[in-house]
Amino acid sequence: MFSNLFDAVIPVICVTLAALVVMLAEAFRAKGERMPLGGLAIIGLAGAGAASILLWNRNATSFGVMTADNFAIFVNLVIIVVGIMTVIVSSQTIERDNLPAGEYYATLLFAIVGMMLMVQATDLLLIFLALETMSIAVYVLTGIRRDLAQSTEAAFKYFLLGAFASSFLLYGVAFLYGVTGSTNLERVGSVIAAQSMSGNPMILLGVGLLLVGFAFKVAAVPFHMWSPDAYEGAPAVVTGFMSTGVKAAAIAAFARVFLSALEPMITDWAPVLWVIAAATMVVGTVVGVAQTSLKRMLAYSSIAHGGYLLLGIIAGGDVGKASILFYLAAYALTNLGAFGIIALLGSRERANDDLRDYAGLWHSHPALATLMTMFLLSLGGFPPTAGFIAKWYVFSAAVGAGYYGLAIIGVLSSVVSVFFYLRIVVMMFMSERDARPVPPPISGVAMAGLAISLAGVLYLGVLPARVLDWAQASVATIF
Repeated sequence: MFSNLFDAVIPVICVTLAALVVMLAEAFRAKGERMPLGGLAIIGLAGAGAASILLWNRNATSFGVMTADNFAIFVNLVIIVVGIMTVIVSSQTIERDNLPAGEYYATLLFAIVGMMLMVQATDLLLIFLALETMSIAVYVLTGIRRDLAQSTEAAFKYFLLGAFASSFLLYGVAFLYGVTGSTNLERVGSVIAAQSMSGNPMILLGVGLLLVGFAFKVAAVPFHMWSPDAYEGAPAVVTGFMSTGVKAAAIAAFARVFLSALEPMITDWAPVLWVIAAATMVVGTVVGVAQTSLKRMLAYSSIAHGGYLLLGIIAGGDVGKASILFYLAAYALTNLGAFGIIALLGSRERANDDLRDYAGLWHSHPALATLMTMFLLSLGGFPPTAGFIAKWYVFSAAVGAGYYGLAIIGVLSSVVSVFFYLRIVVMMFMSERDARPVPPPISGVAMAGLAISLAGVLYLGVLPARVLDWAQASVATIF
């Protein structure tokens, strides 16, 4: 009985212990001594992944505030893969940029701890605490290159706006607690349904504040302004981690709160979220077209993809919820690969993230040009990549729920986004390289990580059935 009480926490404990071991190893490492801190991080993440798989179909709960249902396990596995891929790509960039390895890996692992807690939480207060754990770690990672003013500025902006958004979320929790007398999601949902509180001004205010807090974390318009600056100022490998892991955790918590506790009020919040999703897709796409920095362009691309994910929440139902999970998996593999290439092509002196830096990349790094092309095609939704299946699935969910207008906006914005993805492909293959420095050689470990990402993108695009079945099984007994 005692062991069952801790079952749902075991994956989080594995990552937490790995973070502590990395910190201790860094503290006792002699000056100049090389230590496989990245390997220690991967061992902890692999242990968390194994524990998560063993918890499949068990619906374990811990202390009444955490669950390890299939929905949480699926998202946790996505976050764990994001963490492992980030560590693999980081192995080359940490040494090149002279980053503090122990601090970097420990902070990365603590951010993952916050993400996993956020995904598994069934209590609004624990969601808030987990979100702050994740956010503080990501603030540090954003500004970890303390020698760069741009990095420090990005971290400071992200911190100020993030703290402001967190206050909205906490006030929303307070209002819901004041009306329902509980912060437990199941209890909140049952009270709202039993007492027909749909038109209660206090609860509407609470729901609105929660919506603002979650919209900020997923970079939804008009709460997206932190995203381009933070993405551009952070090291590219951290940007990839932020754009995938943070978004996965935030969307999962968003879906759990609004499609379980607040599902009885769907007629109140769905129209508002409809407008936010439409604006997010349009703004992310239109503004992304005008960017000349690849990191800023992918930042606006990430904003647009957040809008596509919101379609799944609005659609609801088993298809909508499953589409969210599949989209998160496809997007994580794709975006990690794209940002991984940006990170590996940079140098300590310059980021090499301008569009012109990719002119003629086919001549100097044909393998990277090919990989980047596949990742960009997946982001644009071209078959036979994961991005095509993910977009088809989420648009189908919206159409099935009767949101035809929103689906049309999503398809049109996706078509427009193809322009800025193909523009990079054209520059890589059809433009001559100017006098810019040749990008540095890429380590075998990093190339292996990118190849794994590509394999995942193609697998989900060609043979998606099994993962689609897992996604559907993940929502069958939840909510």
